[in-house]
Amino acid sequence: MPKLKETPVYIRNLLLPNSKAPQGRKVWSIDLETVWLPFLTATNVMGDTAIPLDALGAPIRLGYDKDGSVKFSTSGRPVTKVAKPLSDSVSLIRQNFVASLQQYAGQVAEEKQAEYAETVALAVKAGKPIQAHDKTELDAAIKLQIAEALRQAGEAEATGDAEATGEAEATTQIPAKELATVS
Repeated sequence: MPKLKETPVYIRNLLLPNSKAPQGRKVWSIDLETVWLPFLTATNVMGDTAIPLDALGAPIRLGYDKDGSVKFSTSGRPVTKVAKPLSDSVSLIRQNFVASLQQYAGQVAEEKQAEYAETVALAVKAGKPIQAHDKTELDAAIKLQIAEALRQAGEAEATGDAEATGEAEATTQIPAKELATVS
């Protein structure tokens, strides 16, 4: 593996802001029409993939139930799905993307051990006050919830809801001497 002298361009490009906000069907949170279809068409043209043309031409498919009828969601809308060859390609790209990120991080951590370790230590130190604040806020919120639950339970007891609760407990705990026996 070659030595890393500077950050590769493709990694730097991932970190640049992009003002375009694509709208439409997303696959892995990336727009199908403006990103995946042009990219996968280009990979077909270059001979890197062999995605069937019908998948590129009709990327959104109607969903069907096991009995062959059209599938509808609980809201009454027809269910759609991305064509399997496209979703399989996106899954492969996602797996490779994750592997690339892990490889890059590992390479930097290996080649720049001192700087990497120092950055991790500084990040942990910088995060401690935030974690402590969050813990304090969470503890306070939980105490408020407990106090509110106790207050509501006290009100329920005072208004007679406790009688119904008491009756329910009494019916579930019938003494054995009161049970009829069947001969």
